[in-house]
Amino acid sequence: MTWVICCALIFEMRSQTIIILDKANEEPVTTAAVSDPATGRVVFANKKGQADLSSFVASTTLQISSFGYNTLMIRKSELASSDDLVFYLEKNNLNLGEVIISANKWTQDSRNIPQKITPIPKAEVEFQNPQTAADLLGISGKVYVQKSQQGGGSPMIRGFATNRLLYSVDGVRMNTAIFRGGNIQNVINLDPFAISSTEVLFGPASVIYGSDAIGGVMSFQTLNPSFSVNENPVVSGTLLGRYSSANQENTGHASVQIGWKKWAIATSFTSWDFDDLRQGRNGPDDYLKRNYVERIDGEDIVIPIEDPALVQIPSGYNQRNLMQKVRFRPNDDWEFQYGFHYSATSSYGRYDRHNRVRNGLPRYAEWNYGPQKWMMNHLKVSNFQSNSFYDRVNLSFALQNFEESRIDRDLNNPIRNTQIEEVNAYSVNLDFTKNLNPKNYLFYGLEWVLNDVNSSGFTTDINSGFREEGAARYPNSTWTSFGAYLNWESKIHEKATLQTGLRYSHFGIESQFDTRFFPFPFEEASLQNGNLTGSVGIIWNPAESWILSTNLGTAFRSPNVDDIGKVFDSEPGAVTVPNPNLNPEYAYNWDISIAKVINETLKIDLTGFYTLLDNALVRRNFQLNGQDSIFYSGELSQVQAIQNAAQARVYGLQLGMQIKLSSRFTFLTDMNFQEGEEELDDGSISASRHAAPFFGVSRIDYQAKKLRAQLYVDYQGERSFENLAFEEQRKDEIYAKDENGNNYAPAWYTLNIKFSYPLTDFLFLNMGLENITDQRYRPYSSGISGPGRNWVLSLRGNF
Repeated sequence: MTWVICCALIFEMRSQTIIILDKANEEPVTTAAVSDPATGRVVFANKKGQADLSSFVASTTLQISSFGYNTLMIRKSELASSDDLVFYLEKNNLNLGEVIISANKWTQDSRNIPQKITPIPKAEVEFQNPQTAADLLGISGKVYVQKSQQGGGSPMIRGFATNRLLYSVDGVRMNTAIFRGGNIQNVINLDPFAISSTEVLFGPASVIYGSDAIGGVMSFQTLNPSFSVNENPVVSGTLLGRYSSANQENTGHASVQIGWKKWAIATSFTSWDFDDLRQGRNGPDDYLKRNYVERIDGEDIVIPIEDPALVQIPSGYNQRNLMQKVRFRPNDDWEFQYGFHYSATSSYGRYDRHNRVRNGLPRYAEWNYGPQKWMMNHLKVSNFQSNSFYDRVNLSFALQNFEESRIDRDLNNPIRNTQIEEVNAYSVNLDFTKNLNPKNYLFYGLEWVLNDVNSSGFTTDINSGFREEGAARYPNSTWTSFGAYLNWESKIHEKATLQTGLRYSHFGIESQFDTRFFPFPFEEASLQNGNLTGSVGIIWNPAESWILSTNLGTAFRSPNVDDIGKVFDSEPGAVTVPNPNLNPEYAYNWDISIAKVINETLKIDLTGFYTLLDNALVRRNFQLNGQDSIFYSGELSQVQAIQNAAQARVYGLQLGMQIKLSSRFTFLTDMNFQEGEEELDDGSISASRHAAPFFGVSRIDYQAKKLRAQLYVDYQGERSFENLAFEEQRKDEIYAKDENGNNYAPAWYTLNIKFSYPLTDFLFLNMGLENITDQRYRPYSSGISGPGRNWVLSLRGNF
């Protein structure tokens, strides 16, 4: 009897660990997730493909899944009757189901989510080799990325951008009270090498994420250190070096993970150095900049750029990122995780401003962003001990520090203007999930956010070194928000799922204005407001090869400090001034999606959407103390301010298609059609600034046992002068000229090829030739051209 008991105990210990391998090459599937569909509990495989199942004691059925593989369902009872604890996943890009986190902040099967969500898996990021996190989003083929300079990237999703999109890092809100309506570059703070997975949620998501989630959410999950499944520590890591010819990129990355039974740590460090970016030879001459300014012997000298003037000066910069995570799991019911993130860039030129001309000469001798810095301390406490109120709960505390600055000086003017903004962002999130019964789930939670904004300015005489206080960009302010949400998922039919949710949010702003430099008719502003948002969606799965869904949702964006308080030159001859009398803007959205797999060879994914933005916060002409024009930076400028002054509408289609041409060849394409319009002061209609022209990517992918190769085309349609947003029509420095001399955005394409091959079991070679035909192109609304012909070479060592 004793022998039987000992054998049973030994077998039970063995059955708590499984190994997940790729069926084609028997390599570990390090991105695999094992989850319980009934409770949502999930564990991830480590670098050896091992997953510890000891936390699934009460589970009956487990799901093994990973992006690009068929999902595998196993009964827990089968583990006790089999000596084979190795499970093989079969590659299949036509799979309709994925494990998604962003929809409710908990792991779910995408088949039960009415919103359209696109995952960008780490394996695809490693193959595509994006230089920044902005470029990472672009490889999805569904997110359009604008750039005002090389050191940046402002995503556009479904006609919305900037402070109408929300960034989430490990579940923490990254948006701050100074996220502006103009293009923002904060996404480059993130390190693509330290991101384990990315998900883009399209359309309103204010029920879960609160203010700003109007056009969508970009959810980034950073590397999660893995525990050992036995008493022996698991050590893994990556060393990488990369070179790109178009900007003489030199990038180095190192990361290491060590996992014990109850403790695990992960460390990541990346260094980038980019020289000035070279654009292509074949394209509009309007994109060529013929000179730049240098300070030589106390004078501003305009230096001509030799033909063909392809190098965009100044556009070079460098960046350093550090991440440290510590994870502690004392038992199966509790887990503690601390994460530290730090990112800092060098100063870098805002290239589009350097293209501005006055009296035939460059307007600016300097227009630079100072170092952009971001630091986050994040503590997350998780409990999995099921009770009457929840099955799982996460309590998250985060402190983020942001710093950015702007430095400008007119040509031949010794006075340099500097403005510095610092934001301390505090947040607390409490998120619960509860399985009421096999057909009903609740997701609910609370959120509290406080942003402390400190803004300062000063001027410096570069000849004498004399420095004095100057006008700040923002009033010193606090921005607070409190929200409570409830989301319900119900299996209303064997083939249909309903999701509905509500959120109440309250926000407030307290600002102190400095009237020494501008005669504002107020010294302080106070805003308090609340709002209710909701959503309802239905998913119908008539068969394994079909998914139909529709979703109705509302979203909001509460005014922030940038809206009510900034002073800046929005364009030549215009200055934006504060307006504290603002209300939230609201979005009402409807979308419908269909996904179908035909004969296991063709997958079609089509989504149509329509969004109405009411009470929209837009920049319009204004008066300051009864005057419609004031002198700003030595120029008489039209006074403007952010106002609740318009409605905006965006509608369009997103089409994705995959065709399995053979066992090794696959054709994939993503195409995006969208139209946007907004009301102007006089009641006329203008195109919406952030509704990108038609764009997409088409790929032919080849995969053998070791070699992977891909030939692909990125492309964008034309945006004519008549279809440019009214405020864009006057931006001579960023657009080409049509036959009538008007600004417009020409159509463009790039032809590209990439390869990946393992030189050894531990060393991987990635090569790519981008923009093979050396096109000179500029993405819509961008202030800098894309790279010309560009060789990319990287070596990655895994251990």
